[in-house]
Amino acid sequence: MIGVTEKRAPAEHPGLGTSIDRLYANRFPDAERVQKARLWRILCSSFFVRYVSNTDVVLDVGAGYCDFINHIGAAKRIAVDINPDTAHRAAPGVEVHQIELAQLHTVIAPSSVDLAFASNVFEHLHGPEGLLAVLESIRTVLKPGGRLLILQPNVRHVGAAFWDFFDHTLPLTEKGMAEALEVARFRVREVRSRFLPYTTKSAIPQWSWLVRTYLSARPLQWAFGKQMLLLSEKR
Repeated sequence: MIGVTEKRAPAEHPGLGTSIDRLYANRFPDAERVQKARLWRILCSSFFVRYVSNTDVVLDVGAGYCDFINHIGAAKRIAVDINPDTAHRAAPGVEVHQIELAQLHTVIAPSSVDLAFASNVFEHLHGPEGLLAVLESIRTVLKPGGRLLILQPNVRHVGAAFWDFFDHTLPLTEKGMAEALEVARFRVREVRSRFLPYTTKSAIPQWSWLVRTYLSARPLQWAFGKQMLLLSEKR
């Protein structure tokens, strides 16, 4: 089956510093990165495309290896991450900024982004204050009515396996994430408690037809999904 957790570098990790690129290089060898890029091509074309228009400005928050932003169609694509590898992984035409996520509003124009996407990012932040700081930075760069789409582990379903990755620091359920969004002055529009499986590190095959079947079958998501999906918009 499919899963995408840990596809990108942690957003705010004092102490990791330049170890971030080494951490993720060790976690995902080249062969796995190729497989993950193939998986994200299907995820974008078969599912995430429904949230994006060809005229949109799209921001990938904590872009990591650019698996999402490289495969989504948009008028302008922006990737933000503190991982130095991000710039080397970005496709031609993707604008890359190496900066902490809470500071992304200092390099991206206010009210200029139609859709921000954050996948497997917020669980790396240090506490509620860190999460609210990043949400406020994202909110600043979104246009009025601009949307924030979030994909991340749901600790309600993942359980103790959440701690299998030592850089996980902020466990959240879909209810906690929705509450944080409301505090940060977002309006929650869609909540899926279960969407994708937790991780790609599985013996279950990721054949294209199987991935597409999974994305179109909500019962399969209810059975195997351990990551939440939330769509919100700037008030």
